[in-house]
Amino acid sequence: MERKKVNFEEIEISYLGWGSEIDNNNSQKVLMLHGMADHSLVWEKLGNFLSNQNANYQIIAPDLRGHGNSSKPDAGYYFKDYLQDLENLYQYFNWEKAHIIAHSWSAKLACLWATKYPQRCESLILVDPFFINSMPSIFKLTFPILYKVLPFLKLMQSFPDYQAGETVAKGLKQFQGWTPWQEAIFKYAMEKKTDNSWSSKFIKPARNEIFEDVMKQKGLTKKLDLPSLLMLPEKGLNRTSWQIKPYQDYLTNLKITQVSGNHWAFIVQPDNFNQVIFDFLNNISSIPIN
Repeated sequence: MERKKVNFEEIEISYLGWGSEIDNNNSQKVLMLHGMADHSLVWEKLGNFLSNQNANYQIIAPDLRGHGNSSKPDAGYYFKDYLQDLENLYQYFNWEKAHIIAHSWSAKLACLWATKYPQRCESLILVDPFFINSMPSIFKLTFPILYKVLPFLKLMQSFPDYQAGETVAKGLKQFQGWTPWQEAIFKYAMEKKTDNSWSSKFIKPARNEIFEDVMKQKGLTKKLDLPSLLMLPEKGLNRTSWQIKPYQDYLTNLKITQVSGNHWAFIVQPDNFNQVIFDFLNNISSIPIN
């Protein structure tokens, strides 16, 4: 695993990579997209696991713009901007298509990507997506309240020191257990500001525009026959039939699997989660396991 950066005009993307960056027609490309307010390091255990199981994987996990160590412009956080970044990454790595693993908000991004460019997607793995349909405009009025109460945004507040932020983090669902790896994920997410306070690297303009676009955009709008896996954690967001029905309606080659853990199952209970993904990829791949 290596962390590197690539520049696309005014946008710099930081990413983690596993496997050779030299394009190999025999390799399986995997793109892993984190959720809102997270970053690429949340995929470390999955990337390590997949690369250890099969040396033919070429895996990339970017910090999406506005997150982690990637660029944070004052504006430009709509789905069209993220889709352009994905296209730039494909061109940079000389990829034609890839398996897409996407969590929460980025699962809607992945569905939009697959709908617009199905030839770019080998398969879709959607991890506890955040509301795939569009939302009534009335919900926009509640956004300021949501910004304050949604647990995963709590790290965006200003902390007097690093320890104060860590205290809050230890009470969040994605850090249950507070393992050394979870601590590293938290540490990478935070930065010291110019006034000596500490806060998340995820910025408010990204939060605001992402929420606005999530409300307007419907993630699935036409049937896709891509091999697809919908991963539903036992304590995740999607627990009712009406939430799951759009995936069944539009993804005609869909497998639904329940995994242990919460919305961040890949962080809090990664072993089972990683094995499920590997088994899915291995079943649709002709590449032998080394």
